Amino acid sequence: MSTVNTIFISHGGGPLPVLGDPGHAEMVSNLKQLARELPRPKAILVISAHWEASRPTVTSASQPGMMYDYGGFPDEAYQLQYPSPGEPALAEKVVSALQNAGIHAESSPDRPYDHGLYIPLMLMYPEADIPAIQLSLVKGLDPDEHLCIGEALQGLDYDDLLIIGSGFSFHNMRAFFIPESNDMHAANAAFQGWLEETCMSTTLTEDDRRQRLQHWAEAPSARYCHPREEHLLPLHVCYGIAGRPADEHIATKILGKASGMYAWTA
Repeated sequence: MSTVNTIFISHGGGPLPVLGDPGHAEMVSNLKQLARELPRPKAILVISAHWEASRPTVTSASQPGMMYDYGGFPDEAYQLQYPSPGEPALAEKVVSALQNAGIHAESSPDRPYDHGLYIPLMLMYPEADIPAIQLSLVKGLDPDEHLCIGEALQGLDYDDLLIIGSGFSFHNMRAFFIPESNDMHAANAAFQGWLEETCMSTTLTEDDRRQRLQHWAEAPSARYCHPREEHLLPLHVCYGIAGRPADEHIATKILGKASGMYAWTA
């Protein structure tokens, strides 16, 4: 039977986590600890908040390049390298699983790694010796569509696989750069509390949990925390894969904001 561990991580701001930014110290420590706790995977599938395509698309290159999809950082941010090999065989399995569920999906031999993959993996697996592939989000950012993508990947036939939803449970860019008021702090906390309850509560039925995630925008302070939802939707894919409450919630401060990570372990 295939062994799959699934985690949703908050990956921080651009390349700052690997550049030693103090506002990411707790996040960096948490990701390194996660990597120590999890069994070493044979391959990694990353659902990245930084890739939106017209249909679910999977990287299939054997040696993907690097995409520096951020701006305004020191020169060293544009020289980062993460030479982890791709895994075309896993990419083919992901595309097949989606297609078998009636979801039009395709592979891309040309798509490089974006920072939604290589920034967290540089912290978790710095040796860059574990094959990795990326799966895109789908334009339109429909929550139900991303839940369905995850559900289609249940039982993916690949042993010792780690699936990472790489996003951010708080992603209001403006809020990171202005002084925080009491109202802003309360709004941040309210949504994180709702998300923790949604992902962790054992009193919710799975139908209830799915409905909450499908209608996440109705949650307290949802649109304050996510003016645009691309950094939340990797969580929907992760839950769709797991189909049950998360086993662990890791609370973390990133750039002064309350954020969270969730793990579903085999």
